Amino acid sequence: MKKIIEKWLSTSLILKIFIGLVLGAILGLLFPNARAIGILGGVFVGALKAIAPVLVFLLVCSALSKAHSNVGRRFRYVIALYMFSTLIAAVVSVFASFLFPVTISFAKSATADPPQGIWEVLKNLIFNMVTNPVSSISNANYMGVLFWAVVTGLCLKKTASETTLKVLAELSECASLIVRCVIQFAPFGILGLVYGSVAESGLNIFTEYGQLLVVPVSLLSLPGALRQTSL
Repeated sequence: MKKIIEKWLSTSLILKIFIGLVLGAILGLLFPNARAIGILGGVFVGALKAIAPVLVFLLVCSALSKAHSNVGRRFRYVIALYMFSTLIAAVVSVFASFLFPVTISFAKSATADPPQGIWEVLKNLIFNMVTNPVSSISNANYMGVLFWAVVTGLCLKKTASETTLKVLAELSECASLIVRCVIQFAPFGILGLVYGSVAESGLNIFTEYGQLLVVPVSLLSLPGALRQTSL
Protein backbone atom coordinates (compact mmCIF):
# COMPACT_ATOMS: atom_id res chain seq x y z
CA MET A 1 0.00 0.00 0.00
CA LYS A 2 2.86 2.39 0.82
CA LYS A 3 4.42 1.86 -2.61
CA ILE A 4 1.07 2.50 -4.29
CA ILE A 5 0.67 5.80 -2.40
CA GLU A 6 4.22 6.85 -3.25
CA LYS A 7 3.66 6.02 -6.92
CA TRP A 8 0.40 7.97 -6.89
CA LEU A 9 2.04 11.03 -5.32
CA SER A 10 5.00 10.93 -7.72
CA THR A 11 2.80 10.83 -10.83
CA SER A 12 2.10 14.14 -12.55
CA LEU A 13 -1.17 15.71 -11.41
CA ILE A 14 -1.97 16.78 -14.99
CA LEU A 15 -1.61 13.18 -16.16
CA LYS A 16 -3.84 11.91 -13.35
CA ILE A 17 -6.49 14.52 -14.14
CA PHE A 18 -6.39 13.58 -17.84
CA ILE A 19 -6.82 9.91 -16.95
CA GLY A 20 -9.75 10.80 -14.68
CA LEU A 21 -11.34 12.83 -17.47
CA VAL A 22 -11.06 9.96 -19.97
CA LEU A 23 -12.33 7.38 -17.48
CA GLY A 24 -15.24 9.63 -16.53
CA ALA A 25 -16.28 9.98 -20.18
CA ILE A 26 -16.01 6.23 -20.77
CA LEU A 27 -17.98 5.34 -17.64
CA GLY A 28 -20.60 7.97 -18.52
CA LEU A 29 -21.16 6.27 -21.88
CA LEU A 30 -21.09 2.69 -20.61
CA PHE A 31 -22.93 3.07 -17.30
CA PRO A 32 -25.10 6.19 -17.50
CA ASN A 33 -27.34 5.04 -14.65
CA ALA A 34 -24.59 4.46 -12.08
CA ARG A 35 -25.24 7.82 -10.43
CA ALA A 36 -23.10 6.97 -7.42
CA ILE A 37 -19.99 7.68 -9.50
CA GLY A 38 -21.07 11.30 -9.88
CA ILE A 39 -20.93 11.73 -6.10
CA LEU A 40 -17.13 11.86 -6.37
CA GLY A 41 -17.35 15.17 -8.21
CA GLY A 42 -19.70 16.68 -5.64
CA VAL A 43 -17.50 15.54 -2.76
CA PHE A 44 -14.36 17.01 -4.35
CA VAL A 45 -15.96 20.36 -5.15
CA GLY A 46 -17.57 20.51 -1.71
CA ALA A 47 -14.26 19.83 0.02
CA LEU A 48 -12.48 22.56 -1.94
CA LYS A 49 -15.26 25.07 -1.32
CA ALA A 50 -15.17 24.22 2.39
CA ILE A 51 -11.44 24.62 3.00
CA ALA A 52 -10.58 27.43 0.53
CA PRO A 53 -12.16 30.32 2.54
CA VAL A 54 -10.48 29.09 5.72
CA LEU A 55 -7.12 28.91 3.92
CA VAL A 56 -7.47 32.45 2.54
CA PHE A 57 -8.43 33.84 5.94
CA LEU A 58 -5.55 32.18 7.77
CA LEU A 59 -2.92 33.00 5.13
CA VAL A 60 -3.84 36.68 4.97
CA CYS A 61 -4.04 36.96 8.77
CA SER A 62 -0.67 35.25 9.20
CA ALA A 63 1.04 37.31 6.50
CA LEU A 64 -0.23 40.67 7.80
CA SER A 65 0.41 39.88 11.45
CA LYS A 66 4.10 39.26 10.67
CA ALA A 67 4.48 42.00 8.04
CA HIS A 68 7.10 44.74 8.33
CA SER A 69 6.39 48.46 8.54
CA ASN A 70 6.46 48.99 4.72
CA VAL A 71 3.60 46.55 4.11
CA GLY A 72 1.22 49.40 3.26
CA ARG A 73 3.27 50.50 0.28
CA ARG A 74 3.55 46.96 -1.05
CA PHE A 75 -0.20 46.43 -0.60
CA ARG A 76 -0.97 49.61 -2.55
CA TYR A 77 1.29 48.41 -5.34
CA VAL A 78 -0.33 44.96 -5.43
CA ILE A 79 -3.87 46.39 -5.34
CA ALA A 80 -3.05 48.83 -8.17
CA LEU A 81 -1.66 46.01 -10.30
CA TYR A 82 -4.65 43.83 -9.49
CA MET A 83 -7.15 46.53 -10.49
CA PHE A 84 -5.26 47.37 -13.69
CA SER A 85 -4.91 43.72 -14.75
CA THR A 86 -8.58 43.07 -13.93
CA LEU A 87 -9.63 46.03 -16.08
CA ILE A 88 -7.47 44.85 -18.99
CA ALA A 89 -8.80 41.30 -18.64
CA ALA A 90 -12.40 42.56 -18.64
CA VAL A 91 -11.83 44.66 -21.78
CA VAL A 92 -10.12 41.80 -23.61
CA SER A 93 -12.88 39.38 -22.56
CA VAL A 94 -15.62 41.67 -23.86
CA PHE A 95 -13.92 42.10 -27.23
CA ALA A 96 -13.25 38.35 -27.47
CA SER A 97 -16.89 37.53 -26.67
CA PHE A 98 -18.01 39.70 -29.61
CA LEU A 99 -15.33 38.43 -32.00
CA PHE A 100 -15.77 34.74 -31.13
CA PRO A 101 -19.32 34.21 -29.77
CA VAL A 102 -19.91 30.82 -28.14
CA THR A 103 -23.32 29.43 -27.25
CA ILE A 104 -23.63 27.07 -24.28
CA SER A 105 -26.79 25.09 -23.60
CA PHE A 106 -27.66 24.41 -19.97
CA ALA A 107 -29.74 21.56 -18.64
CA LYS A 108 -31.86 23.96 -16.57
CA SER A 109 -32.66 27.57 -17.25
CA ALA A 110 -31.15 29.96 -14.72
CA THR A 111 -32.71 33.26 -13.80
CA ALA A 112 -30.91 36.12 -12.11
CA ASP A 113 -31.59 39.77 -11.48
CA PRO A 114 -28.64 41.85 -12.75
CA PRO A 115 -27.67 44.96 -10.75
CA GLN A 116 -29.49 48.11 -11.83
CA GLY A 117 -26.51 50.43 -11.87
CA ILE A 118 -23.06 51.09 -10.46
CA TRP A 119 -24.49 52.25 -7.11
CA GLU A 120 -26.13 48.87 -6.53
CA VAL A 121 -22.89 47.11 -7.40
CA LEU A 122 -20.94 49.24 -4.90
CA LYS A 123 -23.62 48.81 -2.25
CA ASN A 124 -23.56 45.01 -2.61
CA LEU A 125 -19.75 45.08 -2.51
CA ILE A 126 -19.70 47.07 0.74
CA PHE A 127 -22.39 44.92 2.36
CA ASN A 128 -20.51 41.75 1.38
CA MET A 129 -17.35 43.15 2.96
CA VAL A 130 -18.95 43.78 6.35
CA THR A 131 -20.87 40.51 6.51
CA ASN A 132 -20.34 38.48 9.68
CA PRO A 133 -16.87 36.87 9.36
CA VAL A 134 -18.09 33.41 10.36
CA SER A 135 -20.92 33.68 7.84
CA SER A 136 -18.47 34.90 5.19
CA ILE A 137 -16.24 31.87 5.68
CA SER A 138 -19.12 29.38 5.76
CA ASN A 139 -20.76 30.89 2.66
CA ALA A 140 -17.48 31.45 0.75
CA ASN A 141 -18.06 35.21 0.59
CA TYR A 142 -14.49 36.11 -0.32
CA MET A 143 -14.97 39.86 -0.07
CA GLY A 144 -15.98 39.40 3.56
CA VAL A 145 -13.24 36.84 4.12
CA LEU A 146 -10.54 39.18 2.78
CA PHE A 147 -11.88 42.24 4.60
CA TRP A 148 -12.01 40.57 8.01
CA ALA A 149 -8.71 38.77 7.39
CA VAL A 150 -7.00 42.10 6.73
CA VAL A 151 -8.59 43.71 9.78
CA THR A 152 -7.75 40.74 12.01
CA GLY A 153 -4.19 40.49 10.69
CA LEU A 154 -3.47 44.18 11.28
CA CYS A 155 -4.93 44.02 14.78
CA LEU A 156 -2.93 40.90 15.60
CA LYS A 157 0.20 42.71 14.44
CA LYS A 158 -0.37 45.21 17.26
CA THR A 159 -1.63 42.91 19.99
CA ALA A 160 -0.56 39.29 19.41
CA SER A 161 2.31 37.63 21.26
CA GLU A 162 4.98 35.51 19.59
CA THR A 163 3.16 32.38 20.72
CA THR A 164 -0.07 33.53 19.09
CA LEU A 165 1.71 34.40 15.86
CA LYS A 166 3.39 31.01 15.84
CA VAL A 167 0.06 29.22 16.37
CA LEU A 168 -1.51 31.27 13.55
CA ALA A 169 1.35 30.40 11.21
CA GLU A 170 1.00 26.71 12.08
CA LEU A 171 -2.75 26.86 11.45
CA SER A 172 -2.17 28.40 8.02
CA GLU A 173 0.37 25.67 7.23
CA CYS A 174 -2.17 23.08 8.37
CA ALA A 175 -4.84 24.54 6.07
CA SER A 176 -2.36 24.57 3.18
CA LEU A 177 -1.60 20.90 3.82
CA ILE A 178 -5.31 20.07 3.80
CA VAL A 179 -5.71 21.82 0.45
CA ARG A 180 -2.77 19.87 -0.99
CA CYS A 181 -4.36 16.65 0.22
CA VAL A 182 -7.70 17.57 -1.36
CA ILE A 183 -5.95 18.44 -4.64
CA GLN A 184 -4.51 14.94 -4.73
CA PHE A 185 -8.09 13.69 -5.13
CA ALA A 186 -8.72 16.03 -8.07
CA PRO A 187 -8.58 13.16 -10.63
CA PHE A 188 -11.43 11.38 -8.83
CA GLY A 189 -13.39 14.63 -8.63
CA ILE A 190 -12.87 15.29 -12.35
CA LEU A 191 -13.90 11.71 -13.05
CA GLY A 192 -17.16 12.21 -11.15
CA LEU A 193 -17.90 15.59 -12.74
CA VAL A 194 -17.22 14.38 -16.28
CA TYR A 195 -19.19 11.21 -15.66
CA GLY A 196 -22.23 13.17 -14.52
CA SER A 197 -22.08 15.52 -17.50
CA VAL A 198 -21.57 12.75 -20.08
CA ALA A 199 -24.25 10.53 -18.54
CA GLU A 200 -26.73 13.42 -18.73
CA SER A 201 -25.81 15.16 -22.00
CA GLY A 202 -23.55 12.77 -23.92
CA LEU A 203 -20.29 13.66 -25.64
CA ASN A 204 -21.76 16.90 -26.99
CA ILE A 205 -20.51 18.65 -23.86
CA PHE A 206 -16.93 18.29 -25.11
CA THR A 207 -17.84 20.07 -28.34
CA GLU A 208 -19.54 22.99 -26.59
CA TYR A 209 -17.14 23.37 -23.69
CA GLY A 210 -14.20 22.73 -26.00
CA GLN A 211 -15.19 25.80 -27.98
CA LEU A 212 -15.57 27.73 -24.74
CA LEU A 213 -12.07 26.72 -23.61
CA VAL A 214 -10.37 27.52 -26.91
CA VAL A 215 -11.06 31.25 -26.60
CA PRO A 216 -9.58 31.88 -23.10
CA VAL A 217 -6.67 29.49 -23.68
CA SER A 218 -5.84 31.28 -26.94
CA LEU A 219 -6.00 34.65 -25.18
CA LEU A 220 -3.75 33.40 -22.39
CA SER A 221 -1.24 32.11 -24.95
CA LEU A 222 -1.26 35.35 -26.95
CA PRO A 223 1.17 37.37 -24.72
CA GLY A 224 3.75 34.57 -24.87
CA ALA A 225 3.43 34.28 -28.63
CA LEU A 226 3.81 38.04 -29.07
CA ARG A 227 6.87 38.06 -26.82
CA GLN A 228 8.50 35.26 -28.82
CA THR A 229 7.75 37.12 -32.06
CA SER A 230 9.32 40.33 -30.77
CA LEU A 231 12.47 38.46 -29.78
